[in-house]
Amino acid sequence: MIKVVAVIQAKTELSRDEFLHLWNVEHPDYVRKLPGIRRYRQNPAIEHRKGWPFSGMAELWFDSVADVRTAYAGDEAKLLFAHEDLFLDSVQWFLADEREISLDEVQS
Repeated sequence: MIKVVAVIQAKTELSRDEFLHLWNVEHPDYVRKLPGIRRYRQNPAIEHRKGWPFSGMAELWFDSVADVRTAYAGDEAKLLFAHEDLFLDSVQWFLADEREISLDEVQS
């Protein structure tokens, strides 16, 4: 599995509730339409007295790098990007190969 990992920054003119509605409620409809997508996870940053450098992180799983390329080359991706323009100031992303490390194997 290949994963797109994206760290995002909300538009400053949006309230937290407006941002979360656009991302958590509306945006998944666009992501679901990407060809070849296997899984999608959102990780909104918690509210904190400290200002975080990012508003959240998204993870999108695909079977291969070729599937990522295909998903982002089509009309579905153009609609997704247009929707992102409504609520995101920035998106930084990379492709990752996830490795889960068992905590049972950690030595004290």
